[in-house]
Amino acid sequence: MIIAVIDGKGGGIGCQIIERLKSLQINDIEIIALGTNSQATSNMLKAGAADGATGENAVVTMSHRADIIIGPLAIIAANSMMGEITPRMAEAVSSSSARKMLLPVSKCNIDVIGVGNYQLKALFNDLTETLKKNIKDRI
Repeated sequence: MIIAVIDGKGGGIGCQIIERLKSLQINDIEIIALGTNSQATSNMLKAGAADGATGENAVVTMSHRADIIIGPLAIIAANSMMGEITPRMAEAVSSSSARKMLLPVSKCNIDVIGVGNYQLKALFNDLTETLKKNIKDRI
């Protein structure tokens, strides 16, 4: 099972996601770091991703190969993350048949109504539980 983690800027959210995935100690998953820039990719690789790639083409290509895509909500919004998410990236992630697990971080002028203002730690805890259920169902 391929899990793609997409992040931009410094990759801080992606790093935390990868650390949580690694803590699950599931051997049948391959974690791929997809950074919108080289710093994000590098940091996610340091966090434990098996492989990584940077830029639009990497995100577009791997979005259609991944079984699960994880990242902030902004990865499906064209021109978000200060322009790091291109329209082509957003379309590739949105149209991918992969299961998408998006963290509702509202730093990109996107508010998800009905979702409380959670701390990142609580979001990562919820993500970890959701991942456990989804991975067990697929393996």
